This record gives sequence, structure tokens and C-alpha cells, in this order.
Amino acid sequence: MANQEPDHIQVQHILIGFKGSVPDQPISRSKEQARTLAYDLLKQAQAGANFDDLVRQHTDDSPPGIYGMSNKGIVPTAGEYARTGMVPAFGDTGFPLQVGEIGIADYDPRTSPYGWHIVKRLK
Repeated sequence: MANQEPDHIQVQHILIGFKGSVPDQPISRSKEQARTLAYDLLKQAQAGANFDDLVRQHTDDSPPGIYGMSNKGIVPTAGEYARTGMVPAFGDTGFPLQVGEIGIADYDPRTSPYGWHIVKRLK
């Protein structure tokens, strides 16, 4: 099956939150400012900007923001997270990507409650 998702992936991400969306983070930007910034960073990344630099400069998560994930029904290896243990939009964005491809998970109170995730598949 050509569209089958992989069992394991490694991704790097930039989390762009807004005031109150990320616990214990003093973020002052509004939801609309966060959305605008997230899509600006997505465009920069897709145009070839250094993703590591974008992560270091902008993420509301801990750099380098690299996560290994195992797909649904697959036992995680050492250092990986189960897809079901992450916010749904993170895996839903990361697993369909090809290596080197970049996508975005939009803020959604149920599936991406911390804000926008700009996700690059590494492996």
C-alpha cells in the first residue's frame, strides 16, 4: 500500500503558542499573532531557511524540539514516544510527511491545544 504510514518517525518541531496555551510559559502573544507567526515560519522553512535556527529562535517548547514517535499499535523503542501519547495533531501532521518535508498542525483546543506546530520529518 503506497500511502501506508511508517512504524517509526523522527520529527523536529517549532511550537508557537499564545497567552495561556502552554503551561508554565510566559507567552504574551495573542492567538492571532501566534497564527500569523506560525504561518510566516512555515513559509520561511519551506523556502529553505535553516530549521534548527528557526527552532532556537522561535519555539515555545525546549530546543532542539526533536521527538521520535512510534505509530499506533507499534511499541516505542528507547527514546520514542507513542503517537497516542502526544497531542493528536502532532502525529497526524508528522506521520504522513516524507523525510525532509515540512507541515503545520493548526491550533485546535482538542487536537493541538498548545498552539501551532511546524513539523519537519527528519527520519
